[in-house]
Amino acid sequence: MISRLATIYRRFIASTRGVAAIEFAMIMPVLMVIFLGSYDGGRAIAIYMKVRSATYTLDAITNQYTTIQSSDMQAIVGATSVVLAPYSSTPVVVVISQIKINTGGKATVSWSYALNGTPLAQGSTATIPAGLVASGNTCGTYPCYLIFGQVRYTYTPLFGFFGSGGITLADSLYVTPRSSACIFYPPGNVPPC
Repeated sequence: MISRLATIYRRFIASTRGVAAIEFAMIMPVLMVIFLGSYDGGRAIAIYMKVRSATYTLDAITNQYTTIQSSDMQAIVGATSVVLAPYSSTPVVVVISQIKINTGGKATVSWSYALNGTPLAQGSTATIPAGLVASGNTCGTYPCYLIFGQVRYTYTPLFGFFGSGGITLADSLYVTPRSSACIFYPPGNVPPC
């Protein structure tokens, strides 16, 4: 009886039938998690690249104006929806502001407009990156004006491998007005520059 059990045991250990199926069954869940995670990660990267393009577009269109009316502003921020296509523009927050820098280097918000969010408070202090104005390349004369565009997108993963809730993808950019020293925004109750 013992020799028969030993023979069965040796045959079982030596058998290679079904090993590939067992290995595949053990590795399949890991492969699925990697596949679905890379799909979500790829979509997040694609949307982030669109957010960066939308921020550039927002600033590039705005800095060409000398005076902006409300209808112009709606068209400008609406351009971000076009850039973000085919992704939904519902979770996007767009803020465009003009920052005034005085001779002492103090930066304040001249005007601000937002879509799906809150604009920066007019007259509030703004923080400018240290090297931007200090280099002298931005402001030749004071007061100096900068256009500050911000785009935030809340990305919700399809499969939830990156935690619960959404991931905020954001970008911001400073540019100088192109056609004039500053951009006049009458609906913002801002005096002309």
